[in-house]
Amino acid sequence: MHEPPLILVIDDSVEFLEIISIGLRGAGFEIKTAVNVAAGTEIARNDMPDLILLDINMPGVNGTEIFLDFKKDPELSKLKVAFLTSMSLPWPGIRDKEKFSKEIGAAMFFDKDMDFETLGQKIKSILGRP
Repeated sequence: MHEPPLILVIDDSVEFLEIISIGLRGAGFEIKTAVNVAAGTEIARNDMPDLILLDINMPGVNGTEIFLDFKKDPELSKLKVAFLTSMSLPWPGIRDKEKFSKEIGAAMFFDKDMDFETLGQKIKSILGRP
């Protein structure tokens, strides 16, 4: 584990990446960001972050597809990934998004409107940090 913990945020919104970076740095994390899948995958391979926060709704390949590709990769499958989205129902027919995300192997599911204090506490819980 990195010290401080390294979080990679993959999201297509530059504005959101700026906001979440400030909030999570304030919660004691080192943050790297990627605005597309290719950049995010490269950072993940090079830096092996402690957690990846992955947006679901992105142009081209969506976050769920990226997550499943990571799960097939021997190195990237070792990384913890949590979904992060503003969509109330990101998967058609799935009502319990938290349960579904865990069933497919994600660490957790976060709504983008979660306050940074709560988000930071939940990330620390995922990482086994006090």
